[in-house]
Amino acid sequence: MDSHVSAPRGARSGFITRSRAAVSLLFLMNGFVVGCWAPKIPDFAERLGLTKFELGLMILVFGLGSLVMMPIAGAQIARHGSRVVVRATVVGVLPLLMALTLAPNVITGAISLFLFGGFIGAMDVAMNANAVSVEKSMRRAIMSSCHAFWSLGGLIGSGLGGIVIAKLGILGHAQLATVLAAIFLAVAWPMILADPPHPDTKKEKTKLPMVPLPWLLGLMALFSMVPEGAVLDWGALYLRQEMDASVALSGLGFAAFSATMAIMRFAGDLVRDRLGGVKTLRICTLFAIVGMLLAGLAPNAELAILGFAFCGIGISNMVPIAFSAAGNIPGLKPGIGISVVTTMGYSGMLVAPSLIGFVAEHIGFAVVFMALPVLLLVVLAFSKLAHYADGVSGGGH
Repeated sequence: MDSHVSAPRGARSGFITRSRAAVSLLFLMNGFVVGCWAPKIPDFAERLGLTKFELGLMILVFGLGSLVMMPIAGAQIARHGSRVVVRATVVGVLPLLMALTLAPNVITGAISLFLFGGFIGAMDVAMNANAVSVEKSMRRAIMSSCHAFWSLGGLIGSGLGGIVIAKLGILGHAQLATVLAAIFLAVAWPMILADPPHPDTKKEKTKLPMVPLPWLLGLMALFSMVPEGAVLDWGALYLRQEMDASVALSGLGFAAFSATMAIMRFAGDLVRDRLGGVKTLRICTLFAIVGMLLAGLAPNAELAILGFAFCGIGISNMVPIAFSAAGNIPGLKPGIGISVVTTMGYSGMLVAPSLIGFVAEHIGFAVVFMALPVLLLVVLAFSKLAHYADGVSGGGH
Protein backbone atom coordinates (compact mmCIF):
# COMPACT_ATOMS: atom_id res chain seq x y z
CA MET A 1 0.00 0.00 0.00
CA ASP A 2 1.22 3.52 -0.72
CA SER A 3 -0.98 5.60 1.55
CA HIS A 4 2.14 6.71 3.43
CA VAL A 5 5.44 8.11 2.21
CA SER A 6 7.45 4.94 2.38
CA ALA A 7 9.13 4.20 -0.95
CA PRO A 8 12.68 2.91 -0.51
CA ARG A 9 15.30 5.62 -0.96
CA GLY A 10 16.77 5.59 -4.45
CA ALA A 11 14.10 3.26 -5.91
CA ARG A 12 11.30 4.43 -8.19
CA SER A 13 7.82 3.03 -7.71
CA GLY A 14 5.53 1.96 -10.55
CA PHE A 15 4.20 4.52 -13.00
CA ILE A 16 0.67 4.56 -11.49
CA THR A 17 -0.01 4.19 -7.76
CA ARG A 18 -3.09 4.69 -5.59
CA SER A 19 -1.76 7.99 -4.21
CA ARG A 20 -1.01 9.28 -7.71
CA ALA A 21 -4.53 8.36 -8.84
CA ALA A 22 -5.94 10.18 -5.79
CA VAL A 23 -4.06 13.44 -6.29
CA SER A 24 -4.83 13.35 -10.04
CA LEU A 25 -8.54 13.08 -9.18
CA LEU A 26 -8.22 16.06 -6.81
CA PHE A 27 -6.70 18.18 -9.60
CA LEU A 28 -9.43 16.96 -11.98
CA MET A 29 -12.14 17.89 -9.47
CA ASN A 30 -10.70 21.34 -8.74
CA GLY A 31 -10.45 22.15 -12.45
CA PHE A 32 -13.94 20.73 -13.06
CA VAL A 33 -15.55 22.91 -10.39
CA VAL A 34 -13.77 26.04 -11.66
CA GLY A 35 -14.80 25.11 -15.20
CA CYS A 36 -18.42 24.66 -14.08
CA TRP A 37 -18.42 28.18 -12.61
CA ALA A 38 -17.47 29.85 -15.91
CA PRO A 39 -20.79 29.23 -17.78
CA LYS A 40 -22.75 30.28 -14.66
CA ILE A 41 -21.25 33.80 -14.61
CA PRO A 42 -23.78 35.41 -17.02
CA ASP A 43 -26.72 34.11 -14.95
CA PHE A 44 -25.00 35.21 -11.72
CA ALA A 45 -24.56 38.75 -13.09
CA GLU A 46 -28.10 38.93 -14.47
CA ARG A 47 -29.75 37.54 -11.32
CA LEU A 48 -27.96 40.04 -9.08
CA GLY A 49 -28.34 42.93 -11.55
CA LEU A 50 -24.58 43.54 -11.90
CA THR A 51 -23.04 45.90 -14.42
CA LYS A 52 -19.79 44.89 -16.15
CA PHE A 53 -17.84 47.02 -13.68
CA GLU A 54 -19.63 45.45 -10.70
CA LEU A 55 -19.07 41.97 -12.10
CA GLY A 56 -15.38 42.84 -12.41
CA LEU A 57 -15.36 43.77 -8.73
CA MET A 58 -17.10 40.49 -7.88
CA ILE A 59 -14.47 38.51 -9.77
CA LEU A 60 -11.86 40.46 -7.80
CA VAL A 61 -13.59 39.23 -4.61
CA PHE A 62 -13.00 35.66 -5.85
CA GLY A 63 -9.30 36.47 -6.26
CA LEU A 64 -9.15 38.16 -2.87
CA GLY A 65 -10.56 35.01 -1.25
CA SER A 66 -7.80 32.95 -2.89
CA LEU A 67 -5.04 35.33 -1.81
CA VAL A 68 -6.31 35.34 1.80
CA MET A 69 -6.75 31.57 2.11
CA MET A 70 -3.66 30.33 0.24
CA PRO A 71 -1.09 31.38 2.90
CA ILE A 72 -3.38 30.03 5.65
CA ALA A 73 -3.47 26.67 3.84
CA GLY A 74 0.32 26.66 3.61
CA ALA A 75 0.65 27.23 7.37
CA GLN A 76 -1.83 24.45 8.16
CA ILE A 77 -0.04 22.03 5.81
CA ALA A 78 3.20 22.70 7.71
CA ARG A 79 1.44 21.81 10.99
CA HIS A 80 -0.84 18.95 9.94
CA GLY A 81 0.32 17.64 6.56
CA SER A 82 -1.29 18.11 3.15
CA ARG A 83 -3.78 15.22 3.43
CA VAL A 84 -5.60 16.80 6.38
CA VAL A 85 -5.76 20.20 4.67
CA VAL A 86 -6.76 18.91 1.24
CA ARG A 87 -9.62 16.90 2.79
CA ALA A 88 -10.84 19.91 4.77
CA THR A 89 -10.66 22.32 1.82
CA VAL A 90 -12.27 19.96 -0.69
CA VAL A 91 -15.24 19.48 1.65
CA GLY A 92 -15.46 23.28 1.85
CA VAL A 93 -15.52 23.55 -1.97
CA LEU A 94 -18.40 21.09 -2.49
CA PRO A 95 -21.44 23.20 -1.47
CA LEU A 96 -20.26 26.48 -2.99
CA LEU A 97 -21.56 26.06 -6.56
CA MET A 98 -25.01 25.61 -5.01
CA ALA A 99 -24.46 28.66 -2.77
CA LEU A 100 -23.52 30.79 -5.80
CA THR A 101 -26.55 29.51 -7.71
CA LEU A 102 -28.98 30.27 -4.88
CA ALA A 103 -27.46 33.58 -3.65
CA PRO A 104 -30.45 35.99 -3.51
CA ASN A 105 -28.57 39.30 -3.32
CA VAL A 106 -25.21 41.01 -3.83
CA ILE A 107 -24.06 40.55 -0.21
CA THR A 108 -24.64 36.78 -0.13
CA GLY A 109 -23.24 36.54 -3.66
CA ALA A 110 -20.04 38.33 -2.63
CA ILE A 111 -19.66 36.17 0.51
CA SER A 112 -20.21 32.99 -1.52
CA LEU A 113 -17.72 34.13 -4.15
CA PHE A 114 -15.11 35.03 -1.51
CA LEU A 115 -15.48 31.56 0.06
CA PHE A 116 -15.44 29.91 -3.36
CA GLY A 117 -12.18 31.65 -4.31
CA GLY A 118 -10.76 30.98 -0.85
CA PHE A 119 -11.46 27.26 -0.72
CA ILE A 120 -10.50 26.70 -4.38
CA GLY A 121 -7.19 28.51 -3.74
CA ALA A 122 -6.52 26.72 -0.44
CA MET A 123 -7.30 23.36 -2.06
CA ASP A 124 -4.91 24.31 -4.87
CA VAL A 125 -2.06 24.81 -2.40
CA ALA A 126 -2.89 21.58 -0.52
CA MET A 127 -3.19 19.38 -3.61
CA ASN A 128 0.08 20.77 -5.03
CA ALA A 129 1.79 20.01 -1.70
CA ASN A 130 0.31 16.50 -1.77
CA ALA A 131 1.54 16.05 -5.36
CA VAL A 132 5.07 16.98 -4.21
CA SER A 133 4.81 14.31 -1.46
CA VAL A 134 3.63 11.76 -4.01
CA GLU A 135 6.55 12.70 -6.26
CA LYS A 136 8.93 12.10 -3.36
CA SER A 137 7.33 8.76 -2.47
CA MET A 138 7.45 7.58 -6.10
CA ARG A 139 10.80 9.25 -6.93
CA ARG A 140 9.15 10.17 -10.20
CA ALA A 141 7.90 13.49 -11.66
CA ILE A 142 4.09 13.71 -11.68
CA MET A 143 3.38 17.44 -11.28
CA SER A 144 2.90 18.22 -14.97
CA SER A 145 0.35 15.44 -15.44
CA CYS A 146 -1.48 16.61 -12.31
CA HIS A 147 -1.84 20.05 -13.88
CA ALA A 148 -2.92 18.35 -17.11
CA PHE A 149 -5.78 16.74 -15.15
CA TRP A 150 -6.69 20.22 -13.87
CA SER A 151 -6.80 21.49 -17.47
CA LEU A 152 -8.88 18.47 -18.47
CA GLY A 153 -11.31 19.07 -15.59
CA GLY A 154 -11.66 22.71 -16.58
CA LEU A 155 -12.28 21.74 -20.19
CA ILE A 156 -14.98 19.23 -19.19
CA GLY A 157 -16.64 21.62 -16.73
CA SER A 158 -16.73 24.61 -19.06
CA GLY A 159 -17.34 22.62 -22.25
CA LEU A 160 -20.38 20.74 -20.95
CA GLY A 161 -21.68 23.56 -18.73
CA GLY A 162 -23.67 25.40 -21.38
CA ILE A 163 -25.24 22.18 -22.70
CA VAL A 164 -26.25 21.01 -19.20
CA ILE A 165 -27.64 24.45 -18.26
CA ALA A 166 -29.73 24.42 -21.46
CA LYS A 167 -31.11 20.96 -20.63
CA LEU A 168 -31.45 21.05 -16.82
CA GLY A 169 -31.49 24.74 -15.99
CA ILE A 170 -29.05 26.67 -13.81
CA LEU A 171 -30.05 24.87 -10.58
CA GLY A 172 -30.02 21.43 -12.20
CA HIS A 173 -26.53 22.15 -13.53
CA ALA A 174 -25.27 23.10 -10.05
CA GLN A 175 -26.82 19.96 -8.54
CA LEU A 176 -25.30 17.67 -11.17
CA ALA A 177 -21.88 19.35 -10.92
CA THR A 178 -21.92 19.01 -7.11
CA VAL A 179 -22.84 15.30 -7.32
CA LEU A 180 -20.06 14.61 -9.85
CA ALA A 181 -17.51 16.52 -7.75
CA ALA A 182 -18.61 14.50 -4.70
CA ILE A 183 -18.08 11.26 -6.66
CA PHE A 184 -14.53 12.35 -7.61
CA LEU A 185 -13.87 13.09 -3.93
CA ALA A 186 -15.37 9.80 -2.70
CA VAL A 187 -13.11 7.80 -5.02
CA ALA A 188 -9.98 9.80 -4.11
CA TRP A 189 -10.61 10.13 -0.34
CA PRO A 190 -9.24 6.78 0.95
CA MET A 191 -6.21 6.85 -1.39
CA ILE A 192 -4.88 10.36 -0.56
CA LEU A 193 -1.24 10.14 0.52
CA ALA A 194 -0.60 10.75 4.22
CA ASP A 195 2.35 13.07 4.88
CA PRO A 196 2.23 13.88 8.60
CA PRO A 197 4.67 16.55 9.82
CA HIS A 198 7.61 15.70 12.05
CA PRO A 199 6.56 15.92 15.75
CA ASP A 200 8.88 18.91 16.45
CA THR A 201 7.35 20.95 13.61
CA LYS A 202 3.96 21.01 15.31
CA LYS A 203 5.26 23.31 18.04
CA GLU A 204 7.06 25.68 15.70
CA LYS A 205 5.48 29.02 14.94
CA THR A 206 4.86 29.17 11.19
CA LYS A 207 6.02 32.38 9.52
CA LEU A 208 6.84 33.63 6.05
CA PRO A 209 10.24 32.39 4.84
CA MET A 210 13.08 34.88 5.18
CA VAL A 211 15.25 33.16 2.55
CA PRO A 212 15.08 34.47 -1.04
CA LEU A 213 14.66 31.12 -2.85
CA PRO A 214 10.86 30.65 -2.50
CA TRP A 215 10.29 34.27 -3.51
CA LEU A 216 12.46 33.87 -6.62
CA LEU A 217 10.53 30.72 -7.55
CA GLY A 218 7.33 32.68 -6.91
CA LEU A 219 8.57 35.36 -9.31
CA MET A 220 9.18 32.64 -11.92
CA ALA A 221 5.62 31.35 -11.43
CA LEU A 222 4.23 34.90 -11.61
CA PHE A 223 6.08 35.72 -14.84
CA SER A 224 4.98 32.37 -16.32
CA MET A 225 1.32 32.89 -15.44
CA VAL A 226 0.96 36.48 -16.65
CA PRO A 227 1.45 35.41 -20.32
CA GLU A 228 -0.91 32.48 -19.72
CA GLY A 229 -3.57 34.87 -18.42
CA ALA A 230 -2.98 37.19 -21.38
CA VAL A 231 -3.68 34.43 -23.92
CA LEU A 232 -6.66 33.02 -22.04
CA ASP A 233 -8.37 36.36 -21.40
CA TRP A 234 -7.41 38.45 -24.43
CA GLY A 235 -6.34 36.08 -27.21
CA ALA A 236 -9.79 35.82 -28.82
CA LEU A 237 -10.37 39.59 -28.63
CA TYR A 238 -6.95 40.22 -30.21
CA LEU A 239 -7.76 37.91 -33.13
CA ARG A 240 -11.22 39.43 -33.57
CA GLN A 241 -10.38 43.13 -33.27
CA GLU A 242 -6.83 43.41 -34.60
CA MET A 243 -6.68 40.43 -37.00
CA ASP A 244 -10.25 40.73 -38.35
CA ALA A 245 -10.81 37.03 -37.66
CA SER A 246 -14.31 35.55 -37.76
CA VAL A 247 -16.01 34.58 -34.50
CA ALA A 248 -15.29 30.90 -35.22
CA LEU A 249 -11.62 31.52 -36.08
CA SER A 250 -11.00 33.81 -33.10
CA GLY A 251 -12.13 31.01 -30.77
CA LEU A 252 -9.41 28.76 -32.20
CA GLY A 253 -6.66 30.81 -30.52
CA PHE A 254 -7.80 29.69 -27.07
CA ALA A 255 -8.48 26.15 -28.35
CA ALA A 256 -4.98 25.80 -29.86
CA PHE A 257 -3.36 27.13 -26.69
CA SER A 258 -5.42 24.83 -24.41
CA ALA A 259 -4.93 21.75 -26.57
CA THR A 260 -1.14 22.00 -26.80
CA MET A 261 -0.95 22.87 -23.10
CA ALA A 262 -2.98 19.80 -22.04
CA ILE A 263 -1.04 17.44 -24.35
CA MET A 264 2.34 18.72 -23.20
CA ARG A 265 1.34 18.59 -19.53
CA PHE A 266 0.57 14.89 -19.90
CA ALA A 267 3.94 14.41 -21.63
CA GLY A 268 5.82 16.80 -19.34
CA ASP A 269 6.64 14.36 -16.53
CA LEU A 270 8.32 11.90 -18.90
CA VAL A 271 10.28 14.75 -20.49
CA ARG A 272 11.36 16.08 -17.07
CA ASP A 273 12.36 12.61 -15.86
CA ARG A 274 14.61 12.31 -18.92
CA LEU A 275 15.99 15.85 -19.26
CA GLY A 276 15.74 17.22 -15.72
CA GLY A 277 13.96 20.34 -14.51
CA VAL A 278 16.48 22.93 -15.69
CA LYS A 279 16.72 21.80 -19.32
CA THR A 280 12.96 21.19 -19.54
CA LEU A 281 12.20 24.66 -18.18
CA ARG A 282 14.65 26.30 -20.59
CA ILE A 283 13.21 24.52 -23.63
CA CYS A 284 9.65 25.34 -22.54
CA THR A 285 10.50 29.00 -21.94
CA LEU A 286 12.07 29.31 -25.40
CA PHE A 287 8.93 27.81 -26.98
CA ALA A 288 6.79 30.33 -25.04
CA ILE A 289 8.99 33.27 -26.12
CA VAL A 290 8.86 32.23 -29.79
CA GLY A 291 5.09 31.71 -29.53
CA MET A 292 4.46 35.12 -27.97
CA LEU A 293 6.60 36.90 -30.57
CA LEU A 294 4.93 34.99 -33.41
CA ALA A 295 1.47 35.90 -32.07
CA GLY A 296 2.42 39.59 -31.71
CA LEU A 297 4.18 39.91 -35.08
CA ALA A 298 1.81 37.69 -37.10
CA PRO A 299 0.42 39.30 -40.27
CA ASN A 300 -2.75 37.19 -40.09
CA ALA A 301 -4.94 35.26 -37.65
CA GLU A 302 -3.71 31.82 -38.76
CA LEU A 303 -0.08 32.58 -37.86
CA ALA A 304 -1.19 34.20 -34.57
CA ILE A 305 -3.08 30.99 -33.69
CA LEU A 306 0.08 29.00 -34.46
CA GLY A 307 1.90 31.34 -32.07
CA PHE A 308 -0.66 30.64 -29.34
CA ALA A 309 -0.18 26.90 -29.93
CA PHE A 310 3.58 27.33 -29.42
CA CYS A 311 2.80 29.31 -26.25
CA GLY A 312 0.74 26.39 -24.95
CA ILE A 313 3.65 24.00 -25.55
CA GLY A 314 5.99 26.31 -23.65
CA ILE A 315 3.89 27.52 -20.73
CA SER A 316 2.45 24.03 -20.07
CA ASN A 317 5.28 22.81 -17.85
CA MET A 318 6.81 26.04 -16.55
CA VAL A 319 4.48 26.45 -13.55
CA PRO A 320 4.43 22.73 -12.56
CA ILE A 321 8.25 22.77 -12.45
CA ALA A 322 8.23 25.91 -10.27
CA PHE A 323 5.73 24.23 -7.90
CA SER A 324 7.81 21.05 -7.68
CA ALA A 325 10.94 23.08 -6.95
CA ALA A 326 9.09 25.09 -4.26
CA GLY A 327 8.10 21.87 -2.49
CA ASN A 328 11.72 20.67 -2.38
CA ILE A 329 13.59 23.70 -1.00
CA PRO A 330 16.12 22.42 1.58
CA GLY A 331 15.20 23.39 5.14
CA LEU A 332 11.74 24.73 4.22
CA LYS A 333 8.47 22.90 4.79
CA PRO A 334 6.82 22.05 1.43
CA GLY A 335 3.50 23.67 2.40
CA ILE A 336 5.18 27.02 3.11
CA GLY A 337 7.24 27.03 -0.10
CA ILE A 338 4.28 26.03 -2.24
CA SER A 339 1.93 28.58 -0.63
CA VAL A 340 4.40 31.39 -1.42
CA VAL A 341 4.82 30.28 -5.03
CA THR A 342 1.12 29.61 -5.69
CA THR A 343 0.05 32.90 -4.09
CA MET A 344 2.56 34.91 -6.14
CA GLY A 345 1.78 32.97 -9.33
CA TYR A 346 -2.00 33.24 -9.10
CA SER A 347 -1.85 36.90 -8.11
CA GLY A 348 -0.46 37.47 -11.62
CA MET A 349 -3.49 35.74 -13.12
CA LEU A 350 -5.76 38.02 -11.05
CA VAL A 351 -4.06 41.39 -11.58
CA ALA A 352 -2.63 40.98 -15.08
CA PRO A 353 -5.88 40.70 -17.13
CA SER A 354 -7.24 44.10 -16.09
CA LEU A 355 -3.81 45.74 -16.42
CA ILE A 356 -3.27 44.21 -19.87
CA GLY A 357 -6.74 45.37 -20.94
CA PHE A 358 -5.96 48.93 -19.85
CA VAL A 359 -2.58 48.99 -21.63
CA ALA A 360 -3.96 47.34 -24.79
CA GLU A 361 -6.69 49.97 -25.02
CA HIS A 362 -3.95 52.52 -25.62
CA ILE A 363 -1.29 50.62 -27.59
CA GLY A 364 -3.03 47.46 -28.91
CA PHE A 365 -2.73 43.78 -28.04
CA ALA A 366 0.00 43.08 -30.62
CA VAL A 367 2.47 45.30 -28.72
CA VAL A 368 1.48 43.66 -25.42
CA PHE A 369 2.15 40.17 -26.81
CA MET A 370 5.51 41.33 -28.17
CA ALA A 371 6.43 42.81 -24.75
CA LEU A 372 5.49 39.79 -22.62
CA PRO A 373 8.60 37.77 -23.62
CA VAL A 374 10.58 40.19 -21.41
CA LEU A 375 8.96 38.47 -18.41
CA LEU A 376 9.84 35.08 -19.87
CA LEU A 377 13.49 36.16 -20.23
CA VAL A 378 13.52 36.67 -16.44
CA VAL A 379 12.25 33.08 -16.02
CA LEU A 380 15.05 31.95 -18.33
CA ALA A 381 17.59 33.87 -16.24
CA PHE A 382 16.46 32.07 -13.05
CA SER A 383 16.01 28.67 -14.73
CA LYS A 384 18.93 27.11 -12.81
CA LEU A 385 16.66 27.13 -9.73
CA ALA A 386 14.55 24.42 -11.41
CA HIS A 387 17.18 21.86 -10.36
CA TYR A 388 15.38 21.68 -6.97
CA ALA A 389 12.53 19.96 -8.82
CA ASP A 390 14.93 17.13 -9.71
CA GLY A 391 15.14 16.17 -6.05
CA VAL A 392 11.91 14.21 -6.45
CA SER A 393 12.65 12.28 -9.58
CA GLY A 394 16.36 11.93 -9.88
CA GLY A 395 16.11 13.46 -13.34
CA GLY A 396 19.05 14.65 -15.42
CA HIS A 397 20.71 18.05 -15.20
